[in-house]
Amino acid sequence: MEIRQIWQIIRRRWRLPVLLTVLVGLFSLLQMRPWQPAPPSYSASLRMLVGVLPAAEADRTAYDPRYYAWLTSEYLVDDFTEVVRSDLFARNVSARLAEQALQVPPGVIRGSAATGKQHRIITLNFTWGDAGELAAIAQAAAAELTENAPFYFKQLGTDGAGISLLDAPSVAAVGPGLRDRLELALRLLLALFAGLGLAFLLDYLDTSIRDRAELEEMGYHILGEIPKRR
Repeated sequence: MEIRQIWQIIRRRWRLPVLLTVLVGLFSLLQMRPWQPAPPSYSASLRMLVGVLPAAEADRTAYDPRYYAWLTSEYLVDDFTEVVRSDLFARNVSARLAEQALQVPPGVIRGSAATGKQHRIITLNFTWGDAGELAAIAQAAAAELTENAPFYFKQLGTDGAGISLLDAPSVAAVGPGLRDRLELALRLLLALFAGLGLAFLLDYLDTSIRDRAELEEMGYHILGEIPKRR
């Protein structure tokens, strides 16, 4: 298909992509309401180091006990990351917050938490809508991990392990993400392409004859042509 033919199809059916784009834009504006300020969001993160002490009675001539202690710590981080995500940990943090007259259900704590790991370091992130409450939640989580670490390691069947808090919880405001800033533009762009696709599909399914070139392609000889009134 030549560029001229493509342009003719767009000229004939331009109303369809424009109408679809306008409808999607209106629906998106009503749904997203960009004129209303977005509710504030805050993030708090803390980092912990998980370690296992070397065996006291190890045969140092056979291997380096520190190497196996580091290796065990890395494997332990995989299991302990799941402990941090567990409902048990969330319930204990919720109980600590209840002592401060702050009622946060365990399910909400689990939903607002995200974990990451790198070698022996675990990162715990919380996202919340109130900076003061978020600071209390992060502090309660840090206290629960550092003070009751032996209890959690006991659940994993590991002795001699401990947690050191590397970075204390820090609260920072979270701005709108890249998706939030580009969502309206992406919706409009997708609606425009969808409308163009529908326009070409309808033109393909349309069996009416529009110009002499189509008759010539069908094998007819044109004797005369009445020009379109302008």
